[in-house]
Amino acid sequence: MTRQTILLDADDTLWENNIFFEQTIENFITVLEPLGFRREYIRRVLNETERRNIRQHGYGVRSFGRSLEETYSKLAGNMMKRDTMKRIYALIAELEQVPPHILDGVPETLAYLAGRHRLILLTKGEAAEQAAKVERSGLQGFFEAIEIVSEKDVTTYKRLVNQHRIVKKHAWMVGNSPRSDINPALSAGLNAVFIPHHATWELEHAPVQSGAGKLLILPSFRELRQYF
Repeated sequence: MTRQTILLDADDTLWENNIFFEQTIENFITVLEPLGFRREYIRRVLNETERRNIRQHGYGVRSFGRSLEETYSKLAGNMMKRDTMKRIYALIAELEQVPPHILDGVPETLAYLAGRHRLILLTKGEAAEQAAKVERSGLQGFFEAIEIVSEKDVTTYKRLVNQHRIVKKHAWMVGNSPRSDINPALSAGLNAVFIPHHATWELEHAPVQSGAGKLLILPSFRELRQYF
């Protein structure tokens, strides 16, 4: 097989990520339940707050924590309590300490792929936070380059094509997010491998669209060895 350039997403592709945010959200909603709002309503307000904060503050635990605080402030109003804020701060601190939980089959599959193709890690989020995740994962040695970006959109993919001199017909983006990994990569002319994750973040959901490149859908990361 011709040597390919394989761009790989990190969160929820190489290691678990969103399940820990979801657990924090569930705990947060439980903390706010005494205010009398339905759980679904609290989650809806949080989602709206996250969308707004992402545009201004980007991704990551810090931005997420800001969204939790603002959601509580909006819902509680004059009934905000210091003890409740302390509980929210504790939830955020606990989330920050979660180490990477590598997904099944990832290390051996990366080892297999790295011996045959050029691998580039492409992850979005707060630079220091994502860099720390990569370091703690122990996977950085498999990659020729590590790219941490604020957003994965068509412009980002086109920039990386030029920066790394990628031949698009021999390049693939591998990830779990239709919105950030699959659709913009296909629109930029790359091929894409969609590996769905059962807990993909709600704000990353989108219909998978067609593009100039090929699309491959696989049930697990280890299946990459059958195609590359």
